[in-house]
Amino acid sequence: MKDTEPGKSERRALITGATGQDGSFLAELLLEKGYEVWGMVRRSSVGRYERIEHLMGNSRFHIRYGDMTDAVSLVRLAADLRPDEVYNLAAQSDVGISFEVPAYTAQTDALGTLYLLEAVRAAGLEKSCRVYQASTSELFGGSAGIPLGEDTPFHPRSPYAAAKQYAFSICRNYREAYGMFISNGILFNHESERRGENFVTRKITLAASRIAHGLQDRLHLGNLDARRDWGFAGDYVECMWRMLRHPRPDDFVIATGRQHSVREFCSLAFRYAGMEIAWRGAGPDEQGVDKKTGRVLVDVLPELFRPADVESLLGNPEKAVALLGWTPEKTSFEKLVRRMVEFDMKYVLK
Repeated sequence: MKDTEPGKSERRALITGATGQDGSFLAELLLEKGYEVWGMVRRSSVGRYERIEHLMGNSRFHIRYGDMTDAVSLVRLAADLRPDEVYNLAAQSDVGISFEVPAYTAQTDALGTLYLLEAVRAAGLEKSCRVYQASTSELFGGSAGIPLGEDTPFHPRSPYAAAKQYAFSICRNYREAYGMFISNGILFNHESERRGENFVTRKITLAASRIAHGLQDRLHLGNLDARRDWGFAGDYVECMWRMLRHPRPDDFVIATGRQHSVREFCSLAFRYAGMEIAWRGAGPDEQGVDKKTGRVLVDVLPELFRPADVESLLGNPEKAVALLGWTPEKTSFEKLVRRMVEFDMKYVLK
């Protein structure tokens, strides 16, 4: 694949979901590599561009309005921009919320992906445009295989995961039926200080920071025993880019190959915020208390448990390491948590 096409001074990329955590890190990466970057955002009466605000002054970064549920807007974008690469990161990505809005999740995450692929085809770009589809470790759900790889059967346990399974399958189908270059990245949990506040990792680091500053009394959590393979989002977007540099489209698990429990994440976050937690009790009666004062810092609320929770997710990144030359854990789990807490210790005082 050539770096540029005849008549073009740089490659052009379209990122859906550009205002999200992954979209902002990916935009930074592509700009560093000399791309012209177009970010698709949804129109809102409230500005939500804080993650990409620092990119607005870059002459190679542009915003266009669109929506994954509006096929016409996607067709127009593909026809107008004629991108060399499309990174589909837009989604209703909160697993818990997907139980509350299952139809919207399906429209955005499943049908939206289909609309985007059809938009690429309608623009006559099916042979020239490379597409990255953001898949998820939630696809595996209740699968028994540990660690989980590209050949592990899917068993989605949420409306979000079910919608993403359709998106994964339709991408593979279009790759085989139309010869399109479409790669699915099955990303395990990847976090950062840009993570949404409704996600458990950011909920924890924000709460630890607020408690440290006397702005919050305690943190309420659900399943402390849930174990996840957590990596740094900034490392993972590099692998997205590497997938579209690979000679052939394919599906890749992106993970660190290590896992930690919510309890471990919580303990580490509070430690970096200046508090050591001792855990006592079990199940819904478990509490995390300050070792020095005995004050309750964390407790469990049964209503925060998901209707069908996934207890353990651990990925096998060997294929991505071997074929893409990717390094899974440039940022360690400890450095990731410290980074998030250090940011939030300042953020909560703004």
